[in-house]
Amino acid sequence: MLAGKAECLVERTGGEKVRSPSFVLAVPAVLRLCRFVRVPYAPAASITRAGVLRRDRKRCAYCRGAGDTIDHVVPRSRGGSHSWENCVACCARCNARKADRLLNEIGWSLAFTPSSPRRVGSGRLWLSEDADPAWHPWLSDAA
Repeated sequence: MLAGKAECLVERTGGEKVRSPSFVLAVPAVLRLCRFVRVPYAPAASITRAGVLRRDRKRCAYCRGAGDTIDHVVPRSRGGSHSWENCVACCARCNARKADRLLNEIGWSLAFTPSSPRRVGSGRLWLSEDADPAWHPWLSDAA
């Protein structure tokens, strides 16, 4: 904003300010770039515990209870990969019961097929529960 590359469309509620000896700037909730910057490639989303929990909406893939950890569907000890397609959110109870076994060995099934999370806009992962309420007019189609 200081360099004129972006403008503030909506200021953060609560009157938050960034202060320096020479200026006071309102903290923005929504920014708009003055010029479009095209990213020449879409980098793959890194798989993280937080990302898997966000994708699965913190629900256990086995019992649909509250998921607070992740589980490899095909255990890494059995050659499974650490990928979006092999990791799911899981509750501690199901994770301990499954251990390093395959689903067909214990007669379990997944509630959904895990996949890479969808991307919108700038390639970031957005879900409606994570979005700032000030963003809703711009994210209504994507969230």
